[in-house]
Amino acid sequence: MDRRSFIFNSSVLMAGLTIAGFKSESPVIRFGVITDLHYADMEKKNNRDCRQSIQKLQDAVAVFNKEKVDFVVELGDFKDQDKNKKWKDTIGFLKEIESVFAEFNGPRYHVLGNHDMDSISKSDFLKNITNTGISKRKSYYSFDMNDIHFVVLDGCFTSEEKDYNFGDFDWDDSYITQKQLKWLKTDLAKTKNPTMLFIHQRLDEFATDKVGHCVANSKEVRGVLEKSGKAVAVFQGHEHTGDYSYRNGVHFFTQKAAVEGSLPNNSFSIVEVYANGDVKINGFVNCESRTLHRK
Repeated sequence: MDRRSFIFNSSVLMAGLTIAGFKSESPVIRFGVITDLHYADMEKKNNRDCRQSIQKLQDAVAVFNKEKVDFVVELGDFKDQDKNKKWKDTIGFLKEIESVFAEFNGPRYHVLGNHDMDSISKSDFLKNITNTGISKRKSYYSFDMNDIHFVVLDGCFTSEEKDYNFGDFDWDDSYITQKQLKWLKTDLAKTKNPTMLFIHQRLDEFATDKVGHCVANSKEVRGVLEKSGKAVAVFQGHEHTGDYSYRNGVHFFTQKAAVEGSLPNNSFSIVEVYANGDVKINGFVNCESRTLHRK
């Protein structure tokens, strides 16, 4: 058994011994994922129906509640802006979509996407959402649940390490700052648990010719993940068509955007993590289902 497998199996199986009624074939944890809702009160443009994202999130939250998942996470571009690009209206869109997300009966978490800083600042966004148990000053953070470690990264910095702010950014100029990388190394060194990561932009530029959808220093970030031996999978959004790749022990799952197409189109998933290291993605509507085997 290699070090990566040992880390996963040891920590998760130990968790199973402490959970009443744990069975080896039962998932250790289940969580809901949705991305790229782009909510705003505006007419459909191209294939994006931003106005209908309210109903799409309501439908997803209803499933998450019915299935009693342990937590939910949205992977960025939670809201958008209308053609007037006014701060007050954009904050209003954010508050509306957050009120729907808050209908989930459990912990909820946000990942920053580029459109989340259209017409507003990064701090504006953070002040008007809730990341359960996390300070509103933090745009990247981590938490543990059921002996699994979860990391949320913020790729909404320019290559000059400046925050995306009030629409002052290029969506294809994404960067993980050196300060954040240092934090990530320390965070992974502290945990003994297998780790899942959430980020808006892609970290697998080796798998796509659309490198603008990827973090500019993706290779450097992956190096940190691979060296830790603890990263199992990265869940990402941004590229609306979705994708999947694998390299050096880490799975990269790009979930399809919920905003694409009018109802009944939608896209969300319930992810299950198993004691043997497998991760099962149960896709709903347009989201594909996939099992990520521990290799």
